[in-house]
Amino acid sequence: MQSETQQGFTLIEVMIVVVIIGILAAIALPSYQEHVRQTRRAEVSAVLLENAQLLERHYTRNGGYDTGTVNGLIGQSPASGTAVYTIVPTLTPESFILTATAVSGGIMAGDACATYTLNQVGQRTPAASKCWRR
Repeated sequence: MQSETQQGFTLIEVMIVVVIIGILAAIALPSYQEHVRQTRRAEVSAVLLENAQLLERHYTRNGGYDTGTVNGLIGQSPASGTAVYTIVPTLTPESFILTATAVSGGIMAGDACATYTLNQVGQRTPAASKCWRR
């Protein structure tokens, strides 16, 4: 007579695996979210610098930042798809301020880098190196 052996996992073994997966997820999720935030910060700073370059070219050609229509300004970051930041230019004849504000309810809302500004002389806020990679 052959004895039957049971196959499968016990409840304790399954619970141990679930606990291990939970611990790994608790460690990995915040790290992943910070990586996404760093990517979004780099992206919005690149869009602001691109817009500043377009405004400088417009100033050179037209004699003022607010003269005529500035073509090609990007109004959000990322440039296509769902906006994480909205970008609004404030133009005067001799100066500009580009303001990028995090979309409410998004991943960047409440972040230290939720609002960026860049002006015609290159002054950047917030000044934290976390926000502007230099």
